[in-house]
Amino acid sequence: MPIPLTGGLLSGQIRDEGGKPVPGAEISVFDRGNRRVAHSDSDPFGYFAAAVVPGDYRVRAEFGGFQSVASSVSVDWGKHAELGEITMVADPSLEPPAPGVYEIDSDHSSVRFVARHIALSKVYGRFNDFRGTIHVEEPFEDSIVEVVIDAASVDTNVEARDAHLRSADFLDVERFPQLRFTSTRFTRRAGNSWVVDGELTLHGLTSDVQLDTTFLGIQDWNGTRAGVFATTELHREHFTLNWQQVLSRGVPVVGSTIEIELDIQAVYKG
Repeated sequence: MPIPLTGGLLSGQIRDEGGKPVPGAEISVFDRGNRRVAHSDSDPFGYFAAAVVPGDYRVRAEFGGFQSVASSVSVDWGKHAELGEITMVADPSLEPPAPGVYEIDSDHSSVRFVARHIALSKVYGRFNDFRGTIHVEEPFEDSIVEVVIDAASVDTNVEARDAHLRSADFLDVERFPQLRFTSTRFTRRAGNSWVVDGELTLHGLTSDVQLDTTFLGIQDWNGTRAGVFATTELHREHFTLNWQQVLSRGVPVVGSTIEIELDIQAVYKG
């Protein structure tokens, strides 16, 4: 990044306690009046840079699973102020849960999806009936998740549309009454961010799925509970959900990519 003619430049690199770069850390730069004057994410190698007017600044780094950290820096006109390496320390409250079996509490969890309609708006839906178990192992990377979803419980709040989704054009619930997901691998990205690889069986076909997963911590309320938020994208064609209508200009009625969001509470069972 070039140094602006009327200002200066500040930069640094975010690393964890083991010296590994932390990509995607949220970087905020505040002036002496505590106004945020720059905002960015660290790059895949943990680096960040911001061009600012000369002055004194506070640089704050935040990332899920780590305690936030702040550094002070003075930036002079026409100069590059290097903060060097900024070390983020893991937040112990967001370490993986203790080994054991955790059952998904469907009353406080949700399985949602979003589909694009005629390239203009989004249709939001959910599955109302599902169950699952998380087997937490030591090491945590050996843990296993198993989830079963009742296909007929699909709900978009429009009765006619839900009936179409249950028909042979889409889920074909009479022939394929369940969706099943079984994990195959847990991989830690950084902090409380994980990738959960697995296999999803839908419409009679099984395909690999990767969940971008955030561990939200543990709370004690009617038992010990673990919280997780996960997202992924599915392509209908991978499961031969090929029904489609096309408008006169070639615009599809239903988009081919379906966004999935999972909000999960799981209760420790021992």
